[in-house]
Amino acid sequence: MDIMLFHSVYGLRPAVHAAADRLRAAGHQVRVPDLFEGQTATSVEEGMALKDKIGKDELLRRAVLAAAPYSERGLVYAGLSLGGSIAQTLALGDTKARGLLLLHGTSDIAENASVDDLPVQLHVADPDPFESHDWLTAWYLKMRRAGADVEIYRYRGAGHLYTDPGLPDYDEPAAEETWRTGLAFIDSL
Repeated sequence: MDIMLFHSVYGLRPAVHAAADRLRAAGHQVRVPDLFEGQTATSVEEGMALKDKIGKDELLRRAVLAAAPYSERGLVYAGLSLGGSIAQTLALGDTKARGLLLLHGTSDIAENASVDDLPVQLHVADPDPFESHDWLTAWYLKMRRAGADVEIYRYRGAGHLYTDPGLPDYDEPAAEETWRTGLAFIDSL
């Protein structure tokens, strides 16, 4: 499977490369674009400032340019937190998208969004300060209305970016379960 994996607000850090390597070890081709062009953050606040400085439109432009050469093949879009929101936006706009794997993040959904049974899997902490229960309920209903086939997995007590061993949020059992479930999802596509 061809996978386009987008990084979190921390930028392209070792944990993102480790995630890509895990996917490659399972036999997939993985591309990891650097939407921050070499810049990384050491805190959420620093990462948010970097994201805001670059701007949402520019981040999406960079993501589209990274995915465009491969989208004809039918990509699986994947992302970590901020990268999940970017992956979601691209997948909902790509008629050839094969699937969407979201780790730690979602995004707004346009009212006119429409997909044909796009397989979507979301893994998120429970509770998550960036993905409240009310938000996730509304998000789920909107994704279903758009035509996506959605599965949500919640990990009680895990921190927001619980798959990143370099952050205080890291939760090894939740991370390992996320990767087992996520890899099975990708293999099913």
